Amino acid sequence: MASAAPLFDARSEGISYQQLLDGDIVAPHETLRLQNNPDIALVSVPVSRYTSRAFHDLEMQRLWPRVWQVACREEEIPQVGDHLTYEIGRFSILVVRTKQGIRAHHNVCRHRGRRLVDHAGNASSFICPFHGFSWNLDGSLRSVTSEWDFPYVDQPTLTLTPVACATWGGWVFINMHTDASAEPLASFLGSFPHHFDVWKPAQRYIEAHVGKIMSCNWKVCQEAFMEALHVVATHPQILAGIGDENSQYDAWENFSRAITPNGTPSPHLRYRPSEAEMFDSTNMRYLDDAPGPRIPDGMSARNFMANLARGAMRQVVGDDAYMPDADLLDSIYYTLFPNFHPWGGFNRITYRFRPWGDRHDKSLMECYYMSPFKGERPDPAPLHLLDEDEPWTNAPELGLLAKVFTQDTFNLPKVQKGLEAAQYDEVVLARYQETKIRHFHHLLSKWVQD
Repeated sequence: MASAAPLFDARSEGISYQQLLDGDIVAPHETLRLQNNPDIALVSVPVSRYTSRAFHDLEMQRLWPRVWQVACREEEIPQVGDHLTYEIGRFSILVVRTKQGIRAHHNVCRHRGRRLVDHAGNASSFICPFHGFSWNLDGSLRSVTSEWDFPYVDQPTLTLTPVACATWGGWVFINMHTDASAEPLASFLGSFPHHFDVWKPAQRYIEAHVGKIMSCNWKVCQEAFMEALHVVATHPQILAGIGDENSQYDAWENFSRAITPNGTPSPHLRYRPSEAEMFDSTNMRYLDDAPGPRIPDGMSARNFMANLARGAMRQVVGDDAYMPDADLLDSIYYTLFPNFHPWGGFNRITYRFRPWGDRHDKSLMECYYMSPFKGERPDPAPLHLLDEDEPWTNAPELGLLAKVFTQDTFNLPKVQKGLEAAQYDEVVLARYQETKIRHFHHLLSKWVQD
């Protein structure tokens, strides 16, 4: 893989994100003032990472069974006995709420290997549908069918295969690598939780959860949501109100971040849009829409939109909440290695990407809307799964984002087909605007050691 010289100041012409923050009405918190663009030598990756069954198998051997990954939200299993399964490749993990807290096990009966649970639900114990062996919620053996015929079974030691389980921010993480050398979740997260202290992800609920089967490798899908470089060609309708090329990219430890400003024009435009045009573009208003609110003279579209959003958000989070302009307007999108993508600020988006089944050429893209709430926590929305041929607009709960996703994902099956037919060996990555992708592959190389 090719290398590059150290790069610390590369960005396009025009106002930087930090300069833009200086003009905001309500100043940002210190997390958005952090900058860290490390020297990552990797600037290209093998095409085979996206097209090779052998590399997929390597991930299934060296990555997924050993890395911390999000399985679900705590609110999805609120009562003792509530359980669900998390599927990743050939592995199925049973996550359950017990009296002692949340536990996780491999979803495999220790008798003859049938998957123990087929559906989410509530149970006082798990009974194998094949021969009736039963297991307690904590994974211990409860009863053996025809016990007289298994005189050599030591019931205290025959347990479901345990999986490490820990929580952060309302999310349940699992790690199948449970020996003494496994890294604790807190260590794996590093300074990542600090970035979210002010946004309190544990105090959100699943307003919507939509997944779609994608005809591409999970990394092809994921990487489409890790940069703003694609906006100029994929989302030209929003260029008047998005600072795509002026995005800020940072990376730390096991996570990275991009911040794409809104309410400011793209440097790709050869003219300066009016404040009204920036407002309409950011809000995806069209000529046949009803007239929008008028921006007061002397006020920028960015400041105006922040005031509007702040007024609406106060109804949900209260008057005393700290609501900087950036938290209300900008796209602040993190990636926690390998596949968890929570957004910062008051944006509701969280993504998760993974292989679909045990396929190297298909993936599952999921979008959660994690929303603040008042009073009692609302029930979490169930997964609305879209098939390969279903459009995102079949999920009206996503609102305007469904139309944006249609643009985002239109290219991805074609990328997969292109890579599979490519007559070259490596994909070349931008030094700055694809920092997050370079950082991801830098970490992936360490895990798979290819």
